[in-house]
Amino acid sequence: MRRHFALISVCALSAAPAAALDLPQRKAGLWELKMEFGSRTLPAQVMRQCTDATTDRLMNLNFGGSNEQACSKQDVHRDGGTITVDSVCTFGAATITSHAVVTGSFDSAYRVEVTQTRQGGPPMPGVAPGAPTHMTIAAKWLGACANGQRPGDVIMANGMTMNVLDLQRMRPAPAQK
Repeated sequence: MRRHFALISVCALSAAPAAALDLPQRKAGLWELKMEFGSRTLPAQVMRQCTDATTDRLMNLNFGGSNEQACSKQDVHRDGGTITVDSVCTFGAATITSHAVVTGSFDSAYRVEVTQTRQGGPPMPGVAPGAPTHMTIAAKWLGACANGQRPGDVIMANGMTMNVLDLQRMRPAPAQK
């Protein structure tokens, strides 16, 4: 189960530089995200995120904007209600080229269609090296966060909860020059 969760997290986060960069802020409250991996043999994954302005911005920075140093290309284009993001990012020995199309409303429901290719690094289970992969993220606003939830909570389908604020505090401080 841990390995399965780690694989899902890697898949989601590897798409995030393309999907999260420079997106409008989501409405505060509880969001449900369903991730479907069209070209992999992974089952759909559902998670919930309790957000407010601070934690939504932090999620964008951690999984998008702060990765700028790893990305040789990050192009964002807006055309009406559609946001298109093209990026090339390097993480360790892997270079990931992503194309994401974001549609919908960040107040009620949005959809992210991601196509990416990965060169280098360890092989991904079920994916031929250099073959394109596809992921769809369908997000919908459910309402206020539930009692006992706090902004930044990410609740996995298995009930495991982590909080982005706690993860941020655990990061090592930047090196002093």
